[in-house]
Amino acid sequence: MTTVIENCRIPPPQGVAAELFLQLSFFDMTWLHFNTTRRLIFYNHPCSEAEFFNTIVPNLKHSLSLTLKHFLPLAGNLLYPSEPDTEKPVFRYISGDSVSLTVAVSCLDFEELVANHARESDQFYDLLPRTPKMAEEEDYQIVPLITLQVTLFPGRGICVGLSNHHSLSDGRSILGFMKAWAMINKSGDDDVFVSRNGESLPFFKRPICKDSSRLDGIFWDVMKKIPFQPAVTHPLPTNRVRASFILRQSDIKMLKNLIFSARPNIDRVSTFVVAAAYVWTTLAKSLGPAGDKDEVFIFGADARGRRNALFDPPVPVNYFGNCLGGRVVRVEHRKLAAEDGFVAAAEAIGDEMKAKIYDGDEFLKSPENLLTEMAKYKDMRALGITGSPKLDFTEADFGWGEAEKVEFLSLDGTGYLMSLFNSRDGDLAVGMSLAKEEMEAFASMFAIGLSM
Repeated sequence: MTTVIENCRIPPPQGVAAELFLQLSFFDMTWLHFNTTRRLIFYNHPCSEAEFFNTIVPNLKHSLSLTLKHFLPLAGNLLYPSEPDTEKPVFRYISGDSVSLTVAVSCLDFEELVANHARESDQFYDLLPRTPKMAEEEDYQIVPLITLQVTLFPGRGICVGLSNHHSLSDGRSILGFMKAWAMINKSGDDDVFVSRNGESLPFFKRPICKDSSRLDGIFWDVMKKIPFQPAVTHPLPTNRVRASFILRQSDIKMLKNLIFSARPNIDRVSTFVVAAAYVWTTLAKSLGPAGDKDEVFIFGADARGRRNALFDPPVPVNYFGNCLGGRVVRVEHRKLAAEDGFVAAAEAIGDEMKAKIYDGDEFLKSPENLLTEMAKYKDMRALGITGSPKLDFTEADFGWGEAEKVEFLSLDGTGYLMSLFNSRDGDLAVGMSLAKEEMEAFASMFAIGLSM
């Protein structure tokens, strides 16, 4: 169905630093044992194979090399110590390191892949690059940080697939890299990228606060006890289908009015709260009771630019790395499944955000508490979230216009995860990956809730 034409390595251009080492912060350590973050970005760009191989691919290789000059750690590796009791992991770039780029041609149905209805998840992995095997040095296991694939659908479009180790960075940083690569590819050099960003070029030095050493030690003490294994980029078969659900502006307004009517004391509710609460309650109702246990919703908040209890001055907004504060909301299943479950969920999420995120004195006040919190919730049914309307991967324009669709293959894992992103027509899109029967029930419940 999809044929790999070339596997190549793209190094940064000559003249960059010979080596670069970055320590992991406690933000980064949180993600050491997670699978890679996997995304596909689809572009509606009809072109021939001749144009693709003679023009588009050479330009992408050249622009990727130029981009790595500004994002040097991505060309490097994570070094995980063989003796974790005496050493800590580190990010390392040395001269000769490079990024793996796969070039492929697919005869899969492009229209089917970018549709919103339920589709078999397994077919999407044809478009995702395979991560090279983990290598070893005398004292470290060597883990590539990012791999890329560009796939042509002749006469129809192009897909850019990327898989990155989450310990290196969060979604905001990866989006910055993708938009930089796209801008440099579109313009033909990095002059426009540098002139537009100026002093806002990516900042890699790990953030330091008064508790950095203590927190790094606490998180590493927990993480080093977990056996380190290669990340799984292709968890096949997934036994899942994936679909996108649209929340139109009129739907969001209607849902907000439901909250205001039921809770007159609430004077403001964000679109994020509305979308998250609606999906959470829809999932809880469609799946049915989770035993006698409560259910939890897990989300992150960007700590960049926020003056808070941990970072004063704030972490720069152009910081490249992980910089997320995690929060957990807990609600009884019977409340979520009740007629006013949506309102209860929205109130609970809103209260958590107001108390622990909007309040600078509370946000990231005791990040180590999250480790013990997560342990308490491990047996409860949880819904997590990836993506954000503020992190719009469709804006990465390689010269082919804005993207047609973004698919988060990271949804295909154990447990339940939703994605949230902007749809092409300006509405909000929710991505879900579920077993076929679960998806049918969820889709029915999702539609019913918006028609009332």
